[in-house]
Amino acid sequence: MILFLLPAGDYDPTEAAVPWAALRDAGFEVRFATPGGKVALADPRLTDLGFSWLSPWLMTRRAELAAYRRLTEDPSFLAPSSYADVDASAVTGLFVPGGHAPGMRTLLEDSTAQQLFARAFTRGLPVGAVCHGVLLAARAEDPATGRSVLHGRRTTALTSLLELTGWNLTRLWLGRYYRTYRTTVQQEVTAALADPRHFLAGPPLPVRDTAARPGRGFTVTDGNYVSARWPGDCHRLAADYLALVRAHAAAVSRGTEDVVEVGGE
Repeated sequence: MILFLLPAGDYDPTEAAVPWAALRDAGFEVRFATPGGKVALADPRLTDLGFSWLSPWLMTRRAELAAYRRLTEDPSFLAPSSYADVDASAVTGLFVPGGHAPGMRTLLEDSTAQQLFARAFTRGLPVGAVCHGVLLAARAEDPATGRSVLHGRRTTALTSLLELTGWNLTRLWLGRYYRTYRTTVQQEVTAALADPRHFLAGPPLPVRDTAARPGRGFTVTDGNYVSARWPGDCHRLAADYLALVRAHAAAVSRGTEDVVEVGGE
């Protein structure tokens, strides 16, 4: 069972729906967990409210929005567990979407969610995170070392350039909407790493990928962990995470349960 950790609300619909659709269409069971076991909807500004004249650039695109609408009709999505009620022994993979609106804090600051991530990560299960979701990984502590599970690993996440660009474009009327925390995601994630060079920012001018052209996206794979920066990487992220899940399932069926690295940055 692949577990998606969602906040109480305000996550990015593309970052949840595109990887979910890839897993479901490949026949994998996907379940959901939220802070209180209630259905969690995506950031309404990204799905309905928009950004005035900036909407063509900042809102969720039509194909990805259709994937999100399909997600919201899935019976498992409509019956999430609470973080506290998750049977961690039944989890075979874990994925964390991002988002920047205030509701994301209900996931990122939750100690139980951090522990679920750390358990999956340190067991060698396939784990994935994108955008602010990587903050949960940075905050998840390896009980054997007391350090972030990302210490010694390579990763990407929402870059400071992307985060500050969104904030500067919208702050006159949306205030801190694009700034979940005063420290940027890149700064906090980098501080958790063994070496600042282990944070890989990718091309400085990102181009959105599509289902037909996933190669436009940027991801970083390190062992059982794959990460991405923003919604524009999510088709590639979905393919790379699905590859990790398939590799792990094949290893389990062979009785080896090896951690198999697939791809790279």
